[in-house]
Amino acid sequence: MEDLAMNVSTQNPFTPWNKGKLVGQKTPLRLRDIWAIRVRLQIAKKTRDLALFNLAIDSKLRGCDLVNLRVRDIAHGACISPRAIVMQQKTHRPVQFEITEQARIAIIDWIQLAQLRSEDFLFPSRINSAKPLSTRQYARIVKAWVTEIGLDASMYGTHTMRRTKASLIYRRTKNLRAVQLLLGHTKLESTVRYLGIEVDDALEMAEQTEV
Repeated sequence: MEDLAMNVSTQNPFTPWNKGKLVGQKTPLRLRDIWAIRVRLQIAKKTRDLALFNLAIDSKLRGCDLVNLRVRDIAHGACISPRAIVMQQKTHRPVQFEITEQARIAIIDWIQLAQLRSEDFLFPSRINSAKPLSTRQYARIVKAWVTEIGLDASMYGTHTMRRTKASLIYRRTKNLRAVQLLLGHTKLESTVRYLGIEVDDALEMAEQTEV
């Protein structure tokens, strides 16, 4: 009986889903990474990707909320709003975000090129325009962006886009409450964990302490 059990175990070993994969928090982009990707997209004239990249950075939205945006969520007529508000799918709570000028310009270029209407998804699927870009495809696009500038794709993902501006804001202001509001977190503890603040701050203090 023991031999049989051993044979079953050997023939059908359990393989964890995350074996060989780097999981956990994804690394935010640095300023030079942001500009490297942005310039590459501009040079390549990738209008949709430039709009998607800029809005992902500004909005700090989860991937599922970002890809489900419709034109009417951020635009009034031919104008892109400097601020917008959406209902988060995960928490069912509203969250506001800013849209900077360079993002607004990129979005207008994309809307005009794709001839999008108010009720259309801002980033429709190329297979079926009645559906939004899938989160899986969005993840592949992010991987392509970071790979093209020489970064390790396993370290980055869609949450990279959500964390990037939030991390930069916290580094400059140390205002954790503001970052919590921008990310739409219900609990401050969630923001602390999400940004890895305690660890980063501890390391920063250690680096500044000479013995």
